[in-house]
Amino acid sequence: MIKSREEVTEIIFATKVTKNIKWSDVAKKVGESKEWTTAACLGQMMLDKNQAETIGEIFGLSDEAIAWLQIAPYKGSLPTAVPTDPLIYRWYEVVSVYGSTIKELIHEEFGDGIMSAIDFSMDIKREEDPNGDRVNVVLSGKFLPYKTY
Repeated sequence: MIKSREEVTEIIFATKVTKNIKWSDVAKKVGESKEWTTAACLGQMMLDKNQAETIGEIFGLSDEAIAWLQIAPYKGSLPTAVPTDPLIYRWYEVVSVYGSTIKELIHEEFGDGIMSAIDFSMDIKREEDPNGDRVNVVLSGKFLPYKTY
């Protein structure tokens, strides 16, 4: 008996490692971006029935695990307030150093509001560079202004 969505994530990740599955290949079969599909497989997105069944087929999941994929997850995957994984910590560092700049520039351009993480997309690509390849990350979220009432 599966008791949590985290258990399904562990099964998916273990199968990915043992079968050398690439997230981009999973995404092609699911029909969504590699970024969204990876987030879904890691427990951060809810899949519809067809998507869940496709993931189940790829990773050899039970019907019970497939059902867990169709439940709205508890969002937020970091185990600590300040991340300790070096790659994730660098994102924390980017927000710590540049967060107020990003906020100021968004407010100057759009007004008082936020960038949605719900109506959102992300694209991660390798950018070749003779001085060492670069990570190119594009985040795109709908602007949501605060309303007056």
